Formats: sequence, C-alpha cells, structure tokens
Amino acid sequence: MARIVVGSWVVRYPLGGNLSWALQYLVGFHRLGHDVYLVEKSGWPGSCFDPVKGVMSDDCSYGTRVVSELLDRFGLADRWCYVDSDDRYHGMSRQQVESVFASSDVFIDMGAHGSWDREAVSAGARVLIDGEPGFTQMKMDAGRAMHGASTYDHHFTTGRSIGTTHSPAPSAGRDWKWLYHPVNVDLFDVVPAPADAPFTTVMNWQSYEPFLYRGRSYGHKDQEFEAFLDLPRLTDEPLEVAVSGEDVPEDRLRASGWRVVDGHAVTRSYDSFIAYLSASRGEFSVCKEGYVRLSTGWFSDRSAVYLANGRPVILQDTGWSRYLPTGEGLFAVRSADEAAAAIHDVAGDHRRHSRAAREIAGEYLDAPKMLGRFLDEIGVG
Repeated sequence: MARIVVGSWVVRYPLGGNLSWALQYLVGFHRLGHDVYLVEKSGWPGSCFDPVKGVMSDDCSYGTRVVSELLDRFGLADRWCYVDSDDRYHGMSRQQVESVFASSDVFIDMGAHGSWDREAVSAGARVLIDGEPGFTQMKMDAGRAMHGASTYDHHFTTGRSIGTTHSPAPSAGRDWKWLYHPVNVDLFDVVPAPADAPFTTVMNWQSYEPFLYRGRSYGHKDQEFEAFLDLPRLTDEPLEVAVSGEDVPEDRLRASGWRVVDGHAVTRSYDSFIAYLSASRGEFSVCKEGYVRLSTGWFSDRSAVYLANGRPVILQDTGWSRYLPTGEGLFAVRSADEAAAAIHDVAGDHRRHSRAAREIAGEYLDAPKMLGRFLDEIGVG
C-alpha cells in the first residue's frame, strides 16, 4: 500500500464537474488499496467561489463543507485539508498534513501549481499531472507557467500526443508521459435515456484569456463552437448546452436552435452534475481551440463520465481518435456535417451505442486500470 497525496483545487471551485474530476482520481487510488489524501491551498485572497451566492470571497465554508461531505460518502472522511488565505488549516491540522507528507510515497500536483513545494520535498516522488495540454507546455516554454517553479520527478499530461510527432506543441524540455482522466465506471448505473432527451454538454464559453505564443493566439471553446453553430439545423434531435462564463451569446445560440441552460445551475452539486448527464441522450461537445490546433490528443473527463453512464459521446477530435475506438458509442468529429451524421447514427440505435459507450469507458478509461498503470510507471506499488 502506498501513501498518496493529491494537490488539487476543489474547495475553491466546488461545482459538480470539478468535484467529479478530482473524485475519480481519489476513489480510484482508494479502490486500489492505497492511502490517499487531498490537500489544497487558497493561493490568493478572494479565491473561493460560492455557487449559491454566486460570489468570490475568502469564505471557504461552503467549499469545505461540500468536499468533506462528498469524501465522507466515498470512504475518505478526514483525509483532506484546505489552507485558507489567512493560513488557517481546515480538515487536517498543519501537524497532520506535514506528517502525511513526511511519510508519503508520492505527491501528485494536479492543480496545486507548486503551492505545496515546501512540504512535498519530503515526498518519495513528485509528479505533475497536466490538465491543460498544449497551454501548459507553451507557458513553460515561455517561462510563464506556475508549474515552472517546481521540480517534479515525473511529468504526465492528459494530452496523449504531447511530446510526440503527432503534436506541434513544445515539450518545454520535459519528458511527457500520458494519463487520460480516469473514471470509476462502477459508480454509475446505466438507466435508459428518456426518449425525448436532448444531446447535451457542460462547458465554459471561455476558460481564460487566449494565450499568445510565438505570434499565434491559442483560444478556447467559444472559437471552435462557431463551426458547429448551425448543427441544430442539420438534425431533428434536440441539442442543449449548459454553459457558463462571460459574454455567452445566448440569444444567438437560441436563434440557431440550441437549448441553453445555466452551466452553474446544473452543476451546483456533484449529484446534480451526474443527474444532468444521466438525463441526456448523449453528449455533443467541442474542445478548446488550442487543443484542436495543437492536436494534443486530449480527451475530456466529462466525456468519460458520459460514457460510464452509458451515454454515447460525439466529441470534436483533438487527435484522441488515434488512441480510442470510434464509430460505436464514441465518435470523433471535425465538422457540423460529421456531427449530424453521428447524432443520426446514435439516435437510430441508442441501445447499441449506449452499451458500446459503457464498454469503452470500462476498457480504456476505468480508474483502477488507468491509475494502476500510472503508479507502475512511476515505480510506486
């Protein structure tokens, strides 16, 4: 049994999709029989989001309560710590955290941005898991990445083509290994989708400002959505987007035939996020423009949960189709016409595609398999 410390950011952004993303790793390690802990620091003042009040502040009470209750449900009670902007410890005490680090076999930075560098010095191995492939490497190469100040023994990325001839993204002098976002498939029961359910997705319109690298701008989903704006006119199936962010052109989306709902509302909790996916016919989604342009091979953690729920996924190709099976339960598309054809195929035999979706999640993305391979690669048993 290994002692694993995971540095992430969930208290600060306690919405369902983000909670699910981190939870899949934690539960996966736990089910492999390892001793796993979650740690997080505020980083800066006013960094905690309260989705009920819709405000950012220093008050972490909402996030700490949600994270504590969620981890307790999955057998991980009292295995978390949040350090607020006043250096106060919530959950585990400072002494407990330092003791855990001192006896840990591995520290995994998957969003801690180097904030645990001092404590992680005593860890057996330090690992970066990059969730923003292409962007992270460009920022590192330009000397602008928060990760760049830290020293890691291993570098992993969710962009499977990073560091290969299939992607023009820089390697920034690191040897990148890959790890797709895992999903604990057996957490989800496959139930029949309502006959009139829409194809849906949950997305941020623009996660942050586009990044300028060597004279070119690399952007987000708002740019890629343009190519698929008229998709509702190419299919009789209802399409819905649960979207959040600034400057979302809701009127334009609706005029093009999209149903539009508030992304924060449907992801208010982990349970509401899962319920929204389960009530869908399947997923259609675009990817960040930077992921597509750089052919990163990135595949979505959210799409993995759709698949585990037996919901077919139609996802814009970032190069991930080189590595995952397509054509049944999972479709890689590059145009609105290809997306419409995939939607038509899924709607024609939803039961077959639902079964295939679940099988793909179990074969290629299941957390115990993915994380067991990951630990083998870093020499932690």
